[in-house]
Amino acid sequence: MAELTAPAPRAPGPTGTAAPPRRARPVFHTLRIASVERLCEDAVAVTFAVPGELSGQYAFLAGQSLTLRRRVGGRDERRSYSICSPVGAAPRIGVREVPGGLFSSWLVREARPGDAVEVMVPAGLFTPDPGVPGHHVLIAAGSGITPMLSIAASVLAADDRSRVTLLYGNRRTDTVMFADELADLKDAYRTRFQLAHVLSREPREAELLSGRLDGERLAALVGALIDVPGADHWWLCGPLGMVKDAREVLAGLGVPRERVHQELFFADDAEPPAPPRRAEPRADGPVSEVTLTLDGRSTTAALPRDRTLLDSAARVRSDVPFACKGGVCGTCRARITDGEVDMRRNYALEPAEVDAGYVLTCQSYPVSEALTVDFDS
Repeated sequence: MAELTAPAPRAPGPTGTAAPPRRARPVFHTLRIASVERLCEDAVAVTFAVPGELSGQYAFLAGQSLTLRRRVGGRDERRSYSICSPVGAAPRIGVREVPGGLFSSWLVREARPGDAVEVMVPAGLFTPDPGVPGHHVLIAAGSGITPMLSIAASVLAADDRSRVTLLYGNRRTDTVMFADELADLKDAYRTRFQLAHVLSREPREAELLSGRLDGERLAALVGALIDVPGADHWWLCGPLGMVKDAREVLAGLGVPRERVHQELFFADDAEPPAPPRRAEPRADGPVSEVTLTLDGRSTTAALPRDRTLLDSAARVRSDVPFACKGGVCGTCRARITDGEVDMRRNYALEPAEVDAGYVLTCQSYPVSEALTVDFDS
């Protein structure tokens, strides 16, 4: 979720959602850490100092992310983290530690102000348009709060007609990320910001707020707190189970799918589930003649059908964009303008994008004899 140049206009999105660049280029800049703030025992907020000459490239939209890069054991390792600061502030990410995580353990336990980090510029499509007034309902669990904090603060500050309702699930009070900042938002926007903390391992005074944020509890909370027809946009961020439950609840309530936006994470920087194991391509194995267009330049090569487009394309064009490789972030998005692929998993593209021919190349395998893939579209 990140790469090059300042946000540029594109075709408008659904009313109330911003129109960020569809994909930025995978160019990294070295930034210094400005501060590391402890949020709870296993989580921190990391703020980056952006030099003046790069300020335009690191301007971000609420809900976007930064991708960090490190070389570990000779490998190029990347992880994407959502920006938690409001639009116009310095880029700041929230990180929760995953035991043994290549990035999260380093950021939570070792990173210090002044440390240099390779960072792509902001990218991502999980972005409301703060300039369009409306009621935004945010449903988050754990570190899924990170983009929600940016969205809530940006939407509320941009237009005094906008409202935000946040349903936030955690285990216990001491695991809540950004607790103080959420309380500050509530104090600043008492009539326009509604906040419900739901704890699964710590009893709350209200039974409705005690337990796991699953489908049954979400349905009860939505029924008790929200005028469903009056909600303009629903934003979901957290583990796959919670997001699936929320989508089912909203579909059952008749919420149009274009009003529901989601972002997933795989336990912060843990590796995503591995795709089915496949034999390494043989010289005489099935291939497709694939034309790749990237940065205005086209390259044609015979690529194996038993590897993802992204992995095969990277051997031909080292500049292909990627971040998570788990079908979550959308960085590797491209449009199939000719031919057919098999996209195994998609947690990042909206249905309208899929209908228009867009795929996640990290999850797509060539099917047809000839294939044209446009990363610039």
